[in-house]
Amino acid sequence: MEIQLFNTMGRQKEIFRPIHEDHVGMYACGPTVYDYQHIGNMRTYIFEDILRRILEYNGYSVKHVMNVTDVGHLTSDADVGEDKLMKKIRESGLSPSVETMMKLAQKYEDRFFEDCAKLNILKPTIVCKASEHVPEMIQFIKRIESNEYTYPTSVGLIFNSRKYTHYSALAKLNLDKQKAGARVKVDPERRNPSDFALWVSNQPSHLMQWESPWGRGFPGWHIECSAMSIKYLGDHFDIHAGGIDHIPVHHTNEVAQSESATGKKWVNYWLHGEFLVLDKEKMSKSAGGFITLENVVKQKIHPLAYRYMCLTAHYRSTLSFSWDNLKMAQKAYNSLKNRIELAKHEEGSANPTLKEEIATEFLNHINNDMNLPQALGVVWTMLKSDLSGVEKISLVSKFDGVLGLNLIEENTISIEAEQLIKDRENARKNKDWERSDFIRDQLLKLGIVIEDTPNGTRWKTK
Repeated sequence: MEIQLFNTMGRQKEIFRPIHEDHVGMYACGPTVYDYQHIGNMRTYIFEDILRRILEYNGYSVKHVMNVTDVGHLTSDADVGEDKLMKKIRESGLSPSVETMMKLAQKYEDRFFEDCAKLNILKPTIVCKASEHVPEMIQFIKRIESNEYTYPTSVGLIFNSRKYTHYSALAKLNLDKQKAGARVKVDPERRNPSDFALWVSNQPSHLMQWESPWGRGFPGWHIECSAMSIKYLGDHFDIHAGGIDHIPVHHTNEVAQSESATGKKWVNYWLHGEFLVLDKEKMSKSAGGFITLENVVKQKIHPLAYRYMCLTAHYRSTLSFSWDNLKMAQKAYNSLKNRIELAKHEEGSANPTLKEEIATEFLNHINNDMNLPQALGVVWTMLKSDLSGVEKISLVSKFDGVLGLNLIEENTISIEAEQLIKDRENARKNKDWERSDFIRDQLLKLGIVIEDTPNGTRWKTK
């Protein structure tokens, strides 16, 4: 079965043809660990997780590489301002030191992967930290310099974007209309507004610095992704993914510097996820008031309900966030889990033809540029079909390899709720109907619905 993916570079759907027959090299831009990640960030990582799961569902082995930016990302994406981690240290009133910087970065990295685990996002095959790959970055910059795509300024070593003739291809930029200062404050030494720093050597107060042929300093933000992806995936690999906010600067610069170093095509397929929007504006740290997964859990909403919500919109469409929308997703997710629990007890004769038709329909949707809303609809429709319970659970288990919603796991409730259910059963045995009704109401407040059936008491989450 062919997979179709929307390639940002060509602005069209293309049939996915991997470089190697049975395995895929995939790089995804990871977090800058100067703060907690908000749920808008996490939508991008869910999209990338689904992409990997679809490739694996189709039989490919995926080598998934993700960077962690713990040095070099300035407050502007275009080489100005202070380092984001140093700014966080200053704002937090912490003692400025390399040790403090690394501890802070590790704290936010740990929290990021904890959130990923709660959202059932698979851990990348390789996680690589920028601070641990500076020698590789220096060697990579030397490759670019040897091909004469650089020039020095008082900032450091600058990439000459105009010399790379395909610079505007990914973002469809009109370089002729750009003016000095369009990205950065006017820099009289910078030849073109779109030029960017490969190595910064004019900030003696920066905590983390290394010796280099261009002076003591630190790498520009963009170089880490090129150097580390090529180290682990080679000069030419299959897929690079990220959020759409990376297209105009970060990913455009990555393409330019990578292909200037190697002299050939770098990545075959570029995929980008759209924003999570709040009050018609993208969710961002700079705007303040961003929502973390911890905020979601404090509202007694399961993290996988947020993942479910993300699956209801196509990855290339904006997704509007509101607490009401998320609560509706929680109800839908709980209903789906409850319906699956019922299917476990359903009888019926096998229908291999219908089962195969449903499996094919699901595959068609996920391979059509990751159409998860339609694929999710197949699951709901299948659970209402005439398939036997065994066949339904078999398909759910298979489909959940892509959805990642832990659909086969037994519904779990708190110890408090479990005890209340036992107390209610004892009250009913003693014909204490008043206490039985009281406990039922208490459980309802905890989100647990009680159903008394001829086969005993059952519960489900509402």
